[in-house]
Amino acid sequence: MTKLRVLLADDHRVVREGLGCLISDESDMEVVGEVGNGADAVQQAVDLHPDIVVMDVSMPVLNGLEATRRIKQAAPEIKVIALTVYEHHTHVRELLGAGADGYLLKRAAAHELIMALRSVHSGGVHIDPRVLAKLLPNGAADPGKAIADGERLTDRETAVLRLIALGYSNKEIAAELKLSVKTVETYKARGMDKAGLRSRVDIVRLGGERGWFAPR
Repeated sequence: MTKLRVLLADDHRVVREGLGCLISDESDMEVVGEVGNGADAVQQAVDLHPDIVVMDVSMPVLNGLEATRRIKQAAPEIKVIALTVYEHHTHVRELLGAGADGYLLKRAAAHELIMALRSVHSGGVHIDPRVLAKLLPNGAADPGKAIADGERLTDRETAVLRLIALGYSNKEIAAELKLSVKTVETYKARGMDKAGLRSRVDIVRLGGERGWFAPR
């Protein structure tokens, strides 16, 4: 079985050790490297080519924001999950703008990190529900404006977009809703067109606005 390969970047050794134990407990995951600063994170990402880098934002030599940007420039296929204490919308937008595929608070529960790793690895964008509301742009056109202006999402379109926001892949959504992958793609395209969405991040923003992340 091919394991999900993870590189840990955090300037606190105790944090790296804790994350390493957590990830290594999963049978389909392994930690392939640990670094304590952003410059080493970039170098090890290039050398080891992990599937995902779990990136602390505040690190010496090179911060996590710039390290993420450089990793994405060198190897866009490597996923990056920002792990931070910062909840301000500025930090969220900057990391996503640099190419981060996930944004998770350090106070998140252990299972949330594992869920984020699986979600991002399958092609999703995972944003900590506690910071989702901060993604909505001030003064800009809100995702979903097209819905309010006229067209409404059908139940199927809503279900598909909600699962995408939660990090499900098209294949997983098809299995969940008992549809073909092609049908899922059709609902996705129609829903995005109605809501004026252009990317997965837009779908996540809409999910935060509509309360899709609340437990059911």
